[in-house]
Amino acid sequence: MSDWPDDQIVLISAIEHFSYCPRQYALIHIEKVFDENIFTLRGQGVHERVHEADSEAEGDAVIELSLPLWSERLGLQGKGDVVEIRSDGTVYPVEYKYGPKRQKQHDDFQLCAQALCLEEMLGRPVPRGAIYHFSSRRRREVEINDSLRTRTEEIIRQLRVVQVAGCLPPPANDGRCTSCSLLDACIPDALVAAREAGASRRLFVPITQEDTK
Repeated sequence: MSDWPDDQIVLISAIEHFSYCPRQYALIHIEKVFDENIFTLRGQGVHERVHEADSEAEGDAVIELSLPLWSERLGLQGKGDVVEIRSDGTVYPVEYKYGPKRQKQHDDFQLCAQALCLEEMLGRPVPRGAIYHFSSRRRREVEINDSLRTRTEEIIRQLRVVQVAGCLPPPANDGRCTSCSLLDACIPDALVAAREAGASRRLFVPITQEDTK
């Protein structure tokens, strides 16, 4: 990663956080605030089990576990939970998530970033990957198409701007906050209320004689 300053290197794991909520990303990765709840603890347990070994064979595939990933072009680095290298040369990343099978685009962005790294590292196309949902023991296959690639690269660019600036984006204060482990640290209701109160005060500032000159 010699062409990228340290403060501009984007962690693959941060992409899911940023795409879900930029403020959540900034609290975790910039402010270094992290509150555990039952969902984060279960997720950590799943990843620890996946990362116990380095590689293994399964049928006609070599399974690489906790594989270091990077992209010089995009300034990315991180690890892939599972990368299957099949006998026909197909490279197939699998990202492990706790919980039942579900459609969640934020997971797809993280998986796509892994695919982009693998393509650059190995010089092979990575047209598909999968999200493995530990609770249901089921995979959801993801097509790494042009639309997903374009959106993922845009998220990486947006994330880097916030990362370099070191700023804390405003709270979302919507349905995303309900199960967020950082709700108490973020306090979106209070911040939004304070912001709205400040705007109201500015709207009703008394006009003085100086203002009419």
